[in-house]
Amino acid sequence: MNQQKVGQFLKTLRSQKSITQAELAEVLGVSNRSVSRWENGTTMPDFDLIIELAKYYEVEVGEILDGERKDNMNSKTEETMLKIADYNNVEREFFSKRMCIMFGAAILGMVAFSVIYILGLERTQPYASVVNLACGFVSGTLFTGLVYASRYVVKLKAARMRLIKTLRKLK
Repeated sequence: MNQQKVGQFLKTLRSQKSITQAELAEVLGVSNRSVSRWENGTTMPDFDLIIELAKYYEVEVGEILDGERKDNMNSKTEETMLKIADYNNVEREFFSKRMCIMFGAAILGMVAFSVIYILGLERTQPYASVVNLACGFVSGTLFTGLVYASRYVVKLKAARMRLIKTLRKLK
């Protein structure tokens, strides 16, 4: 998939509708900067937004992904893309819940650490271990949250997928 080609196609479709990036952004519920990035080929919209764009522009999802109009219409492809978008949304929701639970646990650990520290019990034997455990847990959870929030994990997954494709080609 050529992001530049897709971006040009999205720009052409928007021009044919005679609307601005800001107007399209308002319709989709995104920022006009996001629309600009799509049209410049810097980023791609999420699957659910691609489906919304296809409906709005009255084209097929495959046409947007290919960056050009097609003669034959295939509703099976659009159905598949809808399923992918649903899966993507479910996965994102699951991830959000997991992150909320992790951050809730980190806050509880931070509260335990703070209470023990405020009471001055951090040097007594049973509480010293609890303080160290709470501090380590909070630090680890916050670090994990920062890595996930920075989308670094997504980049690692993409690199892994490219490596797997390369290895499959070599076989």
